[in-house]
Amino acid sequence: MKSSLRILAALAPLLLAACAPQQLVRHQGDAASLAQQDAREKQLAHADHWTLQGHLFVSNGQDGNGGTVTWTQNGDRYEFILRAPITGKSFRLTGGPDGAELDGLDGGPQTGPDAEALMRRVLNWDVPLGQLRAWVMGTRAAQGGVAQLSFDDNRLLSSLQQDGWDITYPAWDTTHQPPLPAKVFARKPPFMVKLSIQSWTMQ
Repeated sequence: MKSSLRILAALAPLLLAACAPQQLVRHQGDAASLAQQDAREKQLAHADHWTLQGHLFVSNGQDGNGGTVTWTQNGDRYEFILRAPITGKSFRLTGGPDGAELDGLDGGPQTGPDAEALMRRVLNWDVPLGQLRAWVMGTRAAQGGVAQLSFDDNRLLSSLQQDGWDITYPAWDTTHQPPLPAKVFARKPPFMVKLSIQSWTMQ
């Protein structure tokens, strides 16, 4: 049961976090960088039907686990599927405005009024999934607090700090327009997570 919960914890921040390499931060953001970021965010404001696939690793400061992950977003509904690399066991988190369900635990499926409350109760993770949905796309969370941004030499986001999370973007997929993150690292001590995105499918 404990090993299942440790692996499942990777579903929580989905998505994110790890140590923020300082060399990624080039400058805080000139007018051109900020204008480009604003344009990206406007283009992605209504992007709510997509799928990302990749590899996820998460650590709580003592234990670490990971696997392949698929995140599908269909409007207000979402599905996260995490597959452990050795056992091949799958864990699935689904939900929407009507509640959330976590399946794959040894004790059977667990449900809750929303994903945040469910993960808080089952995994002891306090994760703002609404904000993470924006951060994984390299945008500020509209419902979050004031964000601090830094950019790389290509005027793409290199780091974002919002609501106590420190998110960095070591690599971008520029085959998409607008560009989308290829790697997303974030941390909120003691939690650290790495998300390496192999593919984005936008609908």
